[in-house]
Amino acid sequence: MAVSISRRRSKPYRKQEAKQSYFHFSAIYNFLSRISVALFLLILIYMWCSFSTIITGNIVHVCFSSSRKLHSLYCLSAGTHPSFEIPTSTNNHSFLAPRIFEGNNATEPVKFSVGSNLVTSNNGRYDEEVANAVKVVEEHLQVHRSWRSNRSNAESCSGEGIYVYDLPSKFNKDLVGQCSKMIPWQDFCSYLSNDGFGKAIIANNKFGKGWYQTHQYSLELIFHSRILKHPCRVYNENEAKIFYVPFYGGLDVLRWHFKNVSNDVKDGLSLELVNWLQRQRPWKRNEGKDHVLVLGKISWDFRRTNNSESPWGTRLLELEKMQNPIKILIERQPWHANDIGVPHPTYFHPSSDNDIISWQLKIIRSNRKSLVSFAGAARSDAEDSIRRILIDQCSSNGRCKFLNCSSAKCNEAESIIDVFVESEFCLQPPGDSPTRKSVFDSLISGCIPVLFDPFTAYYQYPWHLPEDHDKYSVFIDKKEVKEKNLNVVERLSNVSSRERENMRRYIVYELLPGLVYADHNALLYKFQDAFAITINNLLLRGTRLAT
Repeated sequence: MAVSISRRRSKPYRKQEAKQSYFHFSAIYNFLSRISVALFLLILIYMWCSFSTIITGNIVHVCFSSSRKLHSLYCLSAGTHPSFEIPTSTNNHSFLAPRIFEGNNATEPVKFSVGSNLVTSNNGRYDEEVANAVKVVEEHLQVHRSWRSNRSNAESCSGEGIYVYDLPSKFNKDLVGQCSKMIPWQDFCSYLSNDGFGKAIIANNKFGKGWYQTHQYSLELIFHSRILKHPCRVYNENEAKIFYVPFYGGLDVLRWHFKNVSNDVKDGLSLELVNWLQRQRPWKRNEGKDHVLVLGKISWDFRRTNNSESPWGTRLLELEKMQNPIKILIERQPWHANDIGVPHPTYFHPSSDNDIISWQLKIIRSNRKSLVSFAGAARSDAEDSIRRILIDQCSSNGRCKFLNCSSAKCNEAESIIDVFVESEFCLQPPGDSPTRKSVFDSLISGCIPVLFDPFTAYYQYPWHLPEDHDKYSVFIDKKEVKEKNLNVVERLSNVSSRERENMRRYIVYELLPGLVYADHNALLYKFQDAFAITINNLLLRGTRLAT
């Protein structure tokens, strides 16, 4: 008799098997989950080591160590205010803390742009207020221009003395000593060598003498070295008309950029400086009105307010005691009368008149193969940026040369100058802030700068650039590019060759010598460089203040 054996299992057995299967699946799941979490943490740690993230207001900047380049250092100024705040004014044009004009419900800021003869905003009710604010800026510039000196290099100092404070080393030299810790992924110290000029460009140098890998934030060291050797320097404070305070405030800001420290730490040295100055007799005599600070970064980096959303920078220039001194900066705050803009340092530091003349002849004869060029990178994180539009227009037109600064090319002085020397026009859209070092690199290359924001140059450099900006630049309102889809290359092609030649000759022969910072031991007789112009104007102001 056949026996049939059933394959069906009892219900209790099936439940036990299900529990065992569930247990095995659960164990495997937990094991894999732990591996995933560990792997995820490792990825986060790797990413944290590979880039720096900076939050400035409503903008997050991520700087990868593999691609972020020291020369541009855009992220180091990303905390600045690319859209200007318009200050509230009183009848006598004294200013309260700056604020942004706001809409009906006091929540939405009104953005505005200023053309050469046009002021517009998103809200017509504020056009008049914006126009008045710009008028105040222009009045400040007229005051600055009234301090222009006719002094020649050969004239004696005739009682116009410069006193240089012997500050404790923590305010300058010790800061230079911390250079290796300022930029985590770069040898920043090499840019501060040669008293701020950086390494000399010698090998295969086709430009001539006096070229260095100079950083845009080296102004403090350059001025300090030059002023120590100035013929008007005096050692008796009673013989001085101006008092130079050699504080390297820009380096003080830089050393905290990528460190998670409190505002008290960031402001510590600034407060110590003020306390030190208040104990000095010359400061007490005029409350600092005849004192001068040279700061190698833009004004906004020293104007962090207590209620600021951004933790960026210090509040050196917001301190009450710092309102009277003159501040020399590569970018001024347009509504502060005692902020004075001077050129960004370029790569060219001539030692003699002949060095300048040789370079002038070289670039005036240059074969300019490109109608237009743009050296820069897109700024996708900047809502108001027109850079992507300009890059697209340039890349699609054979008459335009684009040098992508997302790569290492813009680290090299030769790459930048090569492009500019061979171009008729150089596009200069704003970056993290309105001004650009590239404006001065293009000018000393004989390339006509094309500006899209008047705050890039027209409201910045009254001692070094003429009031008639049509002599040396072309202005195209960025609103036309963004809203009206204006093709910049086509617009520039309409500028006649005669107009270009006239502008270039003015740039090369009239402006260029006064835009470069000569060698520390330079002997210039025919020309005045940017340093000499600045010092002579400061001395004239100091003399008037004393009378």
